[in-house]
Amino acid sequence: MAKVKSKYVCQNCGYESAGYLGKCPDCGAWSSFTEEVSVTDKPITEVLPDKKPPMKLSEIEMNTEIRTKTNISEFDRVLGGGIVQGSLVLIAGDPGIGKSTILLQVSGKLCKEGKKILYVSAEESASQIKLRAERLGVKADNLYIYPQTNFELIKKHIEEMQPDLVIVDSIQAIYTNMIQSSAGSVSQIRECCNFLMGISKTNNISIIVIGHVTKEGNIAGPKVLEHMVDTVIQFEGDKCNSYRILRSIKNRFGNTSEVGIFEMGANGLTEIINPSQAFLKEYKSTQTPGSTIIVTNEGTRPLLVEIQALVGTTPYPTPRRVANGVDLSRILQILAVLEKRIGLNLSKQDVYVNVIGGIDINEPAADLGIALAIITCVRDVVADYQTAIVGEIGLSGEIRGVSHIEKRIIEAQKLGFKKIIIPDSNEVSTEIKGIEIIKVKKIIEAITKALSN
Repeated sequence: MAKVKSKYVCQNCGYESAGYLGKCPDCGAWSSFTEEVSVTDKPITEVLPDKKPPMKLSEIEMNTEIRTKTNISEFDRVLGGGIVQGSLVLIAGDPGIGKSTILLQVSGKLCKEGKKILYVSAEESASQIKLRAERLGVKADNLYIYPQTNFELIKKHIEEMQPDLVIVDSIQAIYTNMIQSSAGSVSQIRECCNFLMGISKTNNISIIVIGHVTKEGNIAGPKVLEHMVDTVIQFEGDKCNSYRILRSIKNRFGNTSEVGIFEMGANGLTEIINPSQAFLKEYKSTQTPGSTIIVTNEGTRPLLVEIQALVGTTPYPTPRRVANGVDLSRILQILAVLEKRIGLNLSKQDVYVNVIGGIDINEPAADLGIALAIITCVRDVVADYQTAIVGEIGLSGEIRGVSHIEKRIIEAQKLGFKKIIIPDSNEVSTEIKGIEIIKVKKIIEAITKALSN
């Protein structure tokens, strides 16, 4: 007879303990342990037949239709060109950000191409999915809606139907009878994802899984969940803002850090083909001190984004440093360089830095634009609205080179900018007409060039 015993599992990282712990010794999370029932001495299951023996690399034949395009170019861009057959994709994001919406739109596009889609809804009823589909204008005869949370039943229908794409919404609500714990626990998420991966690889069926995020913005469940899947895509953006950013943070079949830009409307998510123009549509009409334009790079795409800074005297002993869309530690480093190298004392002033559009900037190429936004706000001057800025600031005040400089310059030129400030160490091999390239070595030189007009 099987023995039943309890164990405590960290819901953040999957660490197991015989007793309850207040703090996880592995990841450091507090109050994250939940009691789960484990069954030992499991009955021996039959060994599955080996359908595909090992093959030589030279004997493997590549399918010319290994990718399936969804006809949503921004979604295909993030995936690396389309959905790879037999791949397992994880899409995560905040509640209400648009995960179910984009996948229902993708289902409608693929059904028009004759693809068979199985949409497993573990959180909504069939009528609720139907209501959303009518709002989005999705009409398809090959789209099958299956409200179910039991994995064994889901597996049965996948094997019987053999669809081209399976969508599971969401993995946290699916459970298997092989594990004696509630749905959403670490054990259930790990095992259900592992079973789905086996189905996708064995039957060459593409599967897209929706995942929840924690209040810190991380993907809920054990970290091993991200290692299992082939691609991890995260939805970003404020629900109060219409823009949505689809970012690839892991992709075995394409570039990581690739982004797709969408706008949420009454009829679902709409692609933004030229996101730089969308982010800058109010820039020229609202020219104020403390505003600059930087050229950041997201994956293979250069984006022009507006940086705004606000500096004001504070009556409190400790001034505030607030960053929205950029790393706060990077802002503190830039302020330290400005104080040491050009004598800008901000020890009694609050500093706020904001990236317009809701996009998060992680690369250091935005340093120079942030520094110039702070300086123009302090001096109460307006930077030239036809000048874009690129450059990383070193601790000694030097402007260091950045990658993909020619793509950034071409993107600025396409949007009508007349000048661009770049690091002196960056070499431009091709001639780019219509824009003046200004090279700078030190931050003081960049300030002079940016405020010369």
